[in-house]
Amino acid sequence: MWKRTDPQAKIKAGDRPQTCHSLALGSATEPALPHPLELSDFQGFSVFEDISHHIKEAGAQLVKKVNAIFQLDITKDGKTILQWTIDLKNGSGDMYLGSARLPADTVFIIPDSVFMELAVGKMNPQKAFLAGKFKVRGKVFLSQKLERIFRDWGKF
Repeated sequence: MWKRTDPQAKIKAGDRPQTCHSLALGSATEPALPHPLELSDFQGFSVFEDISHHIKEAGAQLVKKVNAIFQLDITKDGKTILQWTIDLKNGSGDMYLGSARLPADTVFIIPDSVFMELAVGKMNPQKAFLAGKFKVRGKVFLSQKLERIFRDWGKF
């Protein structure tokens, strides 16, 4: 069983910056965006690493429960800095850097800072959405299934 780690623990001042080209999760082979991204620009990277491990361990079960593809467009200063896809519709599940390879059922456009507050449980997702803190396109009702995955991750 894997354990949830402190999302800030892996990002330290003085760490050598990495680019999207060197960040590999799941089966991604291409960067989400064509420009380099410093890891320090994205607070939630370690959260996605942990969720990716969870999907690798429990993916088949999650696919049966969720049956959806989610794309998360993480923004900073109004611009998309990263895209992540959580595919819990096909095979034994997958999570990768970049836009969805198949049409996403739900797309979240969410600022990095808001994502972190949601991921660590400091902000209620439904209240944040209703307050306009992030946007959702597609099948909004499926967001509750993604919320469950984050809650499960938080238990570890």
